[in-house]
Amino acid sequence: MNATDWATLWAFVSLLLFLGLVVYLKVPGTIGKALDKRADDIKAHLAEAARLREEAQALLAEYQRKRKEAEAEAEHIVAAAKREAAALAEDAKRKTEDYVARRNQLSEQKIKQAEADAINAVRSAAVDIAIAAAQKVAAEKATGATGDALFQNAIEQVRTRLN
Repeated sequence: MNATDWATLWAFVSLLLFLGLVVYLKVPGTIGKALDKRADDIKAHLAEAARLREEAQALLAEYQRKRKEAEAEAEHIVAAAKREAAALAEDAKRKTEDYVARRNQLSEQKIKQAEADAINAVRSAAVDIAIAAAQKVAAEKATGATGDALFQNAIEQVRTRLN
């Protein structure tokens, strides 16, 4: 045997001793246990991830339901606000129309009163002119006590008839 064969033989023997030592120290079992523990840890993590995913999906479904409820409530609020705004607008319109009608009626009453005042003023002026004319005519035609009596009688008749 040459030197390379001896080196190969010693390498082979060293390998066998190393493998024997590894088996004696139960390294394959320890590695198997470590791998089994690692696999169990991974399974536990996967189970936890699946549970968390289910929880997240449940939360998502709940939030979507709440969002839909909030949207429906918002639609109800908007519809109620629109109805209330329409009612307020209708009420304001009605009040404005009532106010305008009252103002028109008040204006018409003031116009009628002004017409009546004007007619009374014209009548009063006509009476004053008629009295002045009657006084002048009576003063020219009637003299003395009979003229004064006739004049006073005529004035009283004109006053009672015009007023």
